[in-house]
Parts: sequence; structure tokens; C-alpha cells
Amino acid sequence: MPRSTARGRRVTSLPPLGEPTFDLQSHSLHSDGALRPSEVVAAAADAGVELLALSDHDTVDGVQEALAAGGRLGLKVVTAVEISAVDPAGADLHVLGYLLDDHNEMLVERLGDYRADRFRRGEAMAQKLRELGFELDAEALKRRVEQGKPLGRPHLAQAVVSHPANAQRLAGEGRVDPSAFLEAYLIEGRPAFTPRQHPSVAAAIETIHDAGGVAVWAHPFWDVAEPGEVLSSIDRFRAMGLDGVECFYATHTQEQTLMLADRCEELGLLSTGSADFHGPQHRQFSRFRAFSTYGREPRLGPIAD
Repeated sequence: MPRSTARGRRVTSLPPLGEPTFDLQSHSLHSDGALRPSEVVAAAADAGVELLALSDHDTVDGVQEALAAGGRLGLKVVTAVEISAVDPAGADLHVLGYLLDDHNEMLVERLGDYRADRFRRGEAMAQKLRELGFELDAEALKRRVEQGKPLGRPHLAQAVVSHPANAQRLAGEGRVDPSAFLEAYLIEGRPAFTPRQHPSVAAAIETIHDAGGVAVWAHPFWDVAEPGEVLSSIDRFRAMGLDGVECFYATHTQEQTLMLADRCEELGLLSTGSADFHGPQHRQFSRFRAFSTYGREPRLGPIAD
């Protein structure tokens, strides 16, 4: 059975920019972010972040630039990646890998394979969008592919909203913003959505471990709505070798956060957090440190060492 989804939830209010001073998920131009890796690090430093991870989707191409920028700015940057994975129970999920060797040949090869599947998926969703009557900015998509960058749903959404032929229809639907279009057409259960084929969650965890890293389930309630389903998934993934859960997240409610933190403490798992920065103009993920620990103590383990 397909899972229910929590995607598209809005942050009604943001916590004050006090603690925490870590932010362990962010994205650059190497995946679906708006800035170069060095610019992401500079923005994080300006926001008071002291421990940062650049975690682009299925690529570590920006890690070295981020590490160098962190060294110049006095901000600790840890190597990271966010792997898109398929849960056998039915949902597309994300697994964050920290402290991995970004030069590891096996890691680079497997990530290339995962990006190839992402490209296949992107092509399939592009075709579905065309069948739904939308025009796409083909040149923009072609440039991205030629640059060797992942082709994801944010890029497809941008290719639709930037094409003038769609302007009237999108205005009528109230979908002129790429994020709004993505949520209406490209998330699970929407008309142009196409699931990934691989890797499985177990394979993503194995890839991270084989590269010397620790594996953390990213933003559980972004992909799975039911609390009981989230808790049972944590138990399943722990049996696969999962090391932690991103408990503290920009769209997690206090109730969700505390439930996740409690389960991680019970099972001895790491508990991490992020505001999932994508760029200063992003509608939802535009600020570092825009999440709360709700008084709980994160368990960052080796990530903070």
C-alpha cells in the first residue's frame, strides 16, 4: 500500500535564532541549492553556525570546496551526502551520510549510479508533465545535464514555471512558484510523480558505512505522516544499521520532535538536526538555524567530535 505523505507542510512560525549552533543539512548548486558550496558556508557562518554539513543529493562534488571555505572562515564543516532511497514499504526517503570519505572510489561510483537512476526518473516525470499539457524549458534542463549535475524535481518545476507558454495556466492554478508547482504535481501521489527504483534504504546505509560514514534518516515526518509508521520504520532501519535520525528539523512540530528524540534515546541512536538550507530566496528553506530542539539535548556523537 502507498504511504501517506507529510510533504508540503508549512512552517507557521520559526524559532528564534538562539541555539542550536549546528546545522547538518544544506544544499548547493551541485544538487538543488541556489549557491556555490563556498557561498553556502559563508551564509552559514554569517548566521552563527559553528558546525555545518553540505549534504547535496547523491553527490559529494561540492564537499572539498565547502571544507576549504570552512577552514578560511573558522567554521567546522563535515563531509556529507544525502542519498535518495526507496523504502520497500513504499515511500521515497532520504538517508544522510556524515564523516564519509568523499574520495572513496566505491562511493563515487555508487553515487554516479544513483544519479543515473535520478536522471531516468527525471526524464519519466518530464514526459508525464508534457502529457499533462505543460511545456518545459528544455534548454535549461539540457545545460544542467551537460554540466553533469543531478536532474531533480525542483529543476523540472523550474523548467515548467519559467516557460511562458504555461504562464496563464499556472496563474489560474496559483502555481507560479516552483515549490508550489512541485507540491501540486511532483510529490508522491501527484500526477507526474515517478518513484525511484534504487537504492533501497538498506543499500544507502551500506554505501555510507562502506565509505566510513554514519547513516542518519533525514526528516522522517517530511516523507511519512503517521507517527506509528515513523516509529516502526526507525526500528526497521536500525536493524539495517541506521546510526541516527534527524529529529530536529524545520518542519517538525514539537510533538514530532520529542517523539523522535525519545525513540533515539531509547535505542541509543544519534539525534541530529537541520534547517535544510537551499538558498536565501527559497520559499521554505531559506534560513540557517531555523529549527528548534525544544529543550532536548541533541546526540551528535562523532559528527561533533
